[in-house]
Amino acid sequence: MNAPMPPPVTFRESRSNALLIGGLALLVAILIVASAATGYARLEIGTAVSDWLAGRASLAVMVLVDLRIPRALLGALVGFSLGLTGAVMQGYLRNPLADPGILGISSAAALGAVVVFYGGLAGTVGLALPLGGITGAALAALGINLLAARGAGTLGLVLVGVALSSLAGALTALALNLAPNPYAALEIVFWLMGSLADRSMEHVWLCLPLMMLGWLMMASCARALDALSLGEDTATSLGFDLISVRLRVVTGAALAVGSGVAVGGAIGFVGLVVPHLIRPLVGQRPGASLLPSGLAGAALVLAADISVRLLPVRPELKLGVVTALVGAPFLIWLLFHMRSGR
Repeated sequence: MNAPMPPPVTFRESRSNALLIGGLALLVAILIVASAATGYARLEIGTAVSDWLAGRASLAVMVLVDLRIPRALLGALVGFSLGLTGAVMQGYLRNPLADPGILGISSAAALGAVVVFYGGLAGTVGLALPLGGITGAALAALGINLLAARGAGTLGLVLVGVALSSLAGALTALALNLAPNPYAALEIVFWLMGSLADRSMEHVWLCLPLMMLGWLMMASCARALDALSLGEDTATSLGFDLISVRLRVVTGAALAVGSGVAVGGAIGFVGLVVPHLIRPLVGQRPGASLLPSGLAGAALVLAADISVRLLPVRPELKLGVVTALVGAPFLIWLLFHMRSGR
């Protein structure tokens, strides 16, 4: 008896997906420009760009190139990583409540950065903070991959992720409790809230290669995710190596999300909310939701980052706080929606 295959994609679905991707890409481009134009001081983008192209080192060029553009690019990169990883995790685990932090990689990356804070390296070495976060994510991914290579199932991975997240959270709380002075503890807490302020192009170049490699690894699992929607036995019968899929999912998530946490802190709920908004638009196909979810995640983070600069609150709200204010009510609605069975 032949295993059931996922239904083929029709021309109408392909055209609809292309329009969705094109529309989201255009929205992200508009929001990047809007982010570069938004700040506490008025900035004429046209003048700044013309001065930049003419090679004039004006104040407007310095603000645009050194502050606004890196922040806008990081918003798009971090949001894309969170949205894409959330879609992959929900498709791989077949759980609508899965998010990029379910494997504990985000917590491990945050712990790595906190260790750098606690050791005093953040103030002496320029990129010590993001490098610490990337190291924490890499160590977590190594441990999870060792488990995946031994054939652990999805339940085993989730349990390991919960344990890893709890351990990283406990060690982070311990670092806060033993902080040498209250100012160090306050700085750690603010960083954990998530923010893209005061980032530079060095942060962009540090995280971009790692994120792109993670994106490619997760995107290579798109067909396997469609097959997994029919069950692990069916996916295996269709020729997919589930151990290889696990390794690519875990490693890709570690590279993408770990890099994002390393440069932007903890920004929650994006990877949970975005796939739910996208999946009905792509016929509930996990594989087809990956790219649109990444673009929608980029749009959501950019919009949230623009809003924290427009709100009349000084100092500005942390980006992670704003995304949580959006994501938490959505999670409550989702739980009631699932409970009602509608």
